[in-house]
Amino acid sequence: MKKNPIQLLPLPVERTLKKFGADIRIARLKRGFTVEMMAQRIGIHRSTYSKMEKGDPMVGLGAYAAALFSLGFGTPLGDLIDQRKDDTGLLLDLEKLPKRARPKKNPQGL
Repeated sequence: MKKNPIQLLPLPVERTLKKFGADIRIARLKRGFTVEMMAQRIGIHRSTYSKMEKGDPMVGLGAYAAALFSLGFGTPLGDLIDQRKDDTGLLLDLEKLPKRARPKKNPQGL
């Protein structure tokens, strides 16, 4: 028997998705959009949109991105894990540098 995907999520992730969905709902209400209007703008069924506002992890990331765009937030997912701001990744790159530089061997046949 398969487990419900929500049960597999770490609790902080589950809470974050629920808050994210609630924030989308608040933004929609502030703009005076109905669930039906948002679903049409995004191109999904209104039941899927309702799941999104509840923070359902089974809703596709593209739907969340389209909702943010439709609400006027632009494309914030594009900068979410920008490589230039990835301090851990940059440190790991530094650790992989060679200890000393060696000249490259000349290719044979030249």
